[in-house]
Amino acid sequence: MAIKTGGGFLNEINVTPFVDVMLVLLIIFMVTAPLMTQGVEVDLPTTKTVKNLPQDSEHLVLSVKKDGTLFLDEFQVGMDELEDHLKRLVAKQKKQLFLRADSEVAYGVVVHVMGEIKAAGIDRLGIVAEQDRPGPGRKEKK
Repeated sequence: MAIKTGGGFLNEINVTPFVDVMLVLLIIFMVTAPLMTQGVEVDLPTTKTVKNLPQDSEHLVLSVKKDGTLFLDEFQVGMDELEDHLKRLVAKQKKQLFLRADSEVAYGVVVHVMGEIKAAGIDRLGIVAEQDRPGPGRKEKK
């Protein structure tokens, strides 16, 4: 659309509003993206060596909260229906499964969950933990 001025038409497009909108969308994306990947709140156990969890969509995370409730990504599942969900979502789609268990969950519950995972036909399982941080009174080994 051309705008008529005193001597002729102005053929330039004003891109300033477009740039303003794009910058606002970029800021919104930068703020909300980390919030979308957090998932279920679990107090993870710590260990000395930890690798970062892959950020691709080719994996699922099974979380066990302190009270024993199970979440497959952010959706709650019961222990009785866990094997069916794992067969459908992980084994058939060839996705990798990662287990995030709260540090206060009983060992028996974690072993029971791992048995359900094995029964679903999943042979490869990643265990998620946090990096051990030296605190007050703890010395870092070199």
